[in-house]
Amino acid sequence: MNYYISPRFLDKLAVHITKNFLKIPNVRVPLILGIHGRKGEGKSFQCELVFERMGIEVVRISGGELESPDAGDPARLIRLRYREAAELIRVRGRMVALVINDLDAGAGRFDESTQYTVNTQLVNATLMNIADHPTDVQLPGSYDSTPLHRVPILVTGNDFSTLYAPLIRDGRMEKFYWEPDRDDKLGIVGGIFADDGLSSREIAEFVDTFINQSVDFFSAVRSRLYDEQIRQFIHQIGIERISARLVNSVEAPPQFPKPDFSLSRLIEFGNQMTGEHRQVEKMQLVREYNHSLRFHQPVTQAIPVDNQSPAAPVVPHNGQKSLDPMMQQQLEQLLASGYRVGIEYADERRFRTNTWKSFGALAVGEEAIAVLAECLSNHSGDYIRLVGIEPQAKRRVVEKIIHRP
Repeated sequence: MNYYISPRFLDKLAVHITKNFLKIPNVRVPLILGIHGRKGEGKSFQCELVFERMGIEVVRISGGELESPDAGDPARLIRLRYREAAELIRVRGRMVALVINDLDAGAGRFDESTQYTVNTQLVNATLMNIADHPTDVQLPGSYDSTPLHRVPILVTGNDFSTLYAPLIRDGRMEKFYWEPDRDDKLGIVGGIFADDGLSSREIAEFVDTFINQSVDFFSAVRSRLYDEQIRQFIHQIGIERISARLVNSVEAPPQFPKPDFSLSRLIEFGNQMTGEHRQVEKMQLVREYNHSLRFHQPVTQAIPVDNQSPAAPVVPHNGQKSLDPMMQQQLEQLLASGYRVGIEYADERRFRTNTWKSFGALAVGEEAIAVLAECLSNHSGDYIRLVGIEPQAKRRVVEKIIHRP
């Protein structure tokens, strides 16, 4: 299968890696390239395709390896893997890169409730030290004066604002925000369905139908088309015998004919999956459960995330912006409960991915009414929600959508 590599992605990685293997006079080259963006857009997979295209060997670290019950282990692991990569360059005489996947998941701090451990501090400090001295990376308890070969580091993640700010400064890390445009999606999805007989027109219509979905959505749709055949295979073998048939069996692995990859079939399954996504966004039961635990209330008394509130327009009155009475009542209820009130907005695309933007600073008292009226005036075509924040714990306890486009 011929997978698609985005020209922008290929160019960014190729330039960064090549620069780190060159000696350019009086030019400081950042050692780390940070590739960040929305979930499911193929950051790691595009990296793998570029590495294969350029003939680069990779030494990998997972974000899950950046924490340990023993202080110092993750920092030592980073140093060890870096030295291994440098040795591979020396021994094999070819480019090698160190890749840390999901760095923000292992070393990021998402809110005040995220524990900031000794290992988190050491991981940040170690990466900063390696970025500043890439040819002098030592293991704890030993020192080797022989200079190492410089090894470019690539890190992936969703939100690098959760990382320690000095680590991501420009001299140490070059940032690359990856968001595939329509042409990229057409190329990627065309590669996924390259062997399935879809025309370029059908690929374009399929992508445009679900243009707000991430890249992995289209791959998941293709996988789901095989579910019916697998279900029939399970019933044919018998659910009690399926384990023995597939594990350590003397029989050949089962072969499945190609399913119906017609455009209508793909759109049907795509609509099923988007419906499941909307149900997840609508329920958000963990917020309800956590609220009841935090305030020792029964679950039925918890304040739910309101995803069904009707749109409430701004009503002009004597030349001044005022609020719909129902909206003002919701705002006053939050203020009367002693919460600080935040105001957030999102367009259709950000609403689907639950990535809201903050509108100004947190408001208190009468200031909240004025700020909310201004937000409604400026973002009448967006979703708007109120966020109730407990002042002492600085934690969200209520989210209510008050305006829908």
